[in-house]
This record gives sequence, C-alpha cells and structure tokens, in this order.
Amino acid sequence: MSGELIRVMVVEDDPDWRRGLTSYINGQPDMRIVAETDEPEKAAALSGETAPDVILLDIMLADHPEGLRLAGELSAASHARIVMLTSMEDKAFVAEAFRAGAVNYLVKSDFLAIPDAVRKAAADRSAIDSSAARQMLEEFRRLKKLEREYEVDKFKRQVTPSELQLLSMIHEGYSQSQIAEKSFLSVRTVKNHVNNILRKLGGKSSKDAARKAKDMGLF
Repeated sequence: MSGELIRVMVVEDDPDWRRGLTSYINGQPDMRIVAETDEPEKAAALSGETAPDVILLDIMLADHPEGLRLAGELSAASHARIVMLTSMEDKAFVAEAFRAGAVNYLVKSDFLAIPDAVRKAAADRSAIDSSAARQMLEEFRRLKKLEREYEVDKFKRQVTPSELQLLSMIHEGYSQSQIAEKSFLSVRTVKNHVNNILRKLGGKSSKDAARKAKDMGLF
C-alpha cells in the first residue's frame, strides 16, 4: 500500500452511484479516490497511471458482466486488490469473480460494508463476505453435482448392460469362474469381458471398476 492513505479506484457505469460512492470513500479518514471511470477499456491504463491499492469494480458494465473479464485483466496488469460490486446476487458470478482474481464480492445494498472491505483488501487480509462465501459454496456444489452427473453418464455410455451386471457380481465377491458358471459363459469369455471393461475404463483392476460403478449408484 502506497503512502498513508489507501488509494482507491472505482470502475462503475452508473453516474449517480459512482458519485455517491466516491463521496463516501473520500469522506473516510484513511482513503481517497485516485481514479474513476465508466469505460472498461480505459480501466487498465488508468490503473497503471494512478497505482491504486484497491479497485472497486462493478460486475455489470453497460448491461454486461464485463467486470468479470476486466477483473482478470486488472489482476494481471496491476498489484491492486480487486473488490467486486454488484446490484444482484448471482452464484455463478460470485464463483467467476474469485476465479478472475477478486479478493471480495459485495452486494451494493451493503453500502456501509464497503470501506471496511477496502481496508481489509489493502491490508491483504480480506475475509470473504459471508453472503458471497455462501453463494460461492452453493455454486461449487452445483458444479460438483454437474461434474458427477457427467462422470456417471460417461461411465454408463462406456459399459454395456451385461458388463455392468458382471461388475455387480465382481463387487458381490464372485470369482471369474463363479461368474462364468452363473452366467452360462466360459471363463475365457468372462476374462475377455473383464479385459474389455478395463481397456475402456482405464482401471487398475476389475474390483476398482466395480467399486467405481457402485459408488456411482449404478447397481
């Protein structure tokens, strides 16, 4: 952080809100607005010229989540800590904001929390806003669920119903000879099925493949 005052830059396209925020920040004893803009394409150059410690960046600029792209650009181009601001709570935006390099994410209606968020960001000890943390967790859970559904679907497309039944029997502890007897197949055919399964799934053993299928709830 440069000097005694925390240097703050604001990127916001609502002129009334930007004016109010600028006045509020300048009214704090330990911080000053050193730059402000409503034009995303000018933000990186302005940041380089004014060297802010913290950038207050609106996610929605000109009705597009341009702030998310800009956060990544500003993170790479400056040492400023980025606090994202938004007028709406959106789980996907929260997760994307942190991936882009933001250190905090605040809903604009929580106006009084902004100066403290600036202080924490400047001191490099940001604590993620509890609402943002909750939404980010929910979004990660949603993505995890989608990832699991994709993995299950991929697994199901790789094995045939008869191979899945074979894996179920392996999971139950049947040997290949017992499986052959129960399925009216030769042991050689069972071995071929197992080899095909391992070739397709890339597993270490038939027991690993069976455990994976069980964990996915396929039998």
